[in-house]
Amino acid sequence: MASALQNATASLQSKTPPSARLPTNFTSPKPLNLSFSATFPSLNLSTTATTTNRRRGGSALGTKMSATAAGSYALALADVAKSNNTLDATASDIDKIERLFSNPAANDFFTNPTIDLEKKRQVIDEFAKSSALQPLTANFINILIDSKRVDLVKDIVVEFEKVYNKMTDTQLAVVSSVVALESQHLAQIAKQVQKLTGAKNVRIKTVIDPSLVAGFTVRYGSSGSKMIDMSVKKQLEEITAQLDLSDIELAA
Repeated sequence: MASALQNATASLQSKTPPSARLPTNFTSPKPLNLSFSATFPSLNLSTTATTTNRRRGGSALGTKMSATAAGSYALALADVAKSNNTLDATASDIDKIERLFSNPAANDFFTNPTIDLEKKRQVIDEFAKSSALQPLTANFINILIDSKRVDLVKDIVVEFEKVYNKMTDTQLAVVSSVVALESQHLAQIAKQVQKLTGAKNVRIKTVIDPSLVAGFTVRYGSSGSKMIDMSVKKQLEEITAQLDLSDIELAA
């Protein structure tokens, strides 16, 4: 896989300059390092992998995770983004990529092996322009296309979120509600989750779930293992569980 990534990177750098994929009004505060060649060849696909990166000031960050292919790609992307001081912007790009690939038609298009790779790259280029993706992110997706690993995108999104949250001490909270909640309500939820977890940052993801009837739920913790349930559905379930019909005698 490392060899394929190196070839894909070289092809992208020689044929399609990353800057060509951005809107003309895009500006960056500093030159971006778009080369993955120093990162991807070192990917370790053994059972577990531990990566320690030396940053400015001699600080070190160790990230240990299950070394699936998606996890390795996600870790490599996060490492490059962090070294370019664009980790937050890359996380925002990943959200856009997630929305793109959540569209069944788009996902089928990119994962269809009979469609020419150049056509897929053209679509990514257009998406990068319309969505103002960073050249780093656009290059990364094109590498996946050239390496025929674009089928991993959804898994990479999940793994990148884990890496990002660990690197930034961020707690993810998934808020489900029947209708979209106001921003001030989401801010209150974020403060409560921060208080419960002690995390430095809280990132809110919203989901519309009509089955809740009313109210909302908040999932947080490792893989959403903890939940705050303020839904009417939960209240109805509790009322139903408390009802004891065994003592009720029906009239003859």
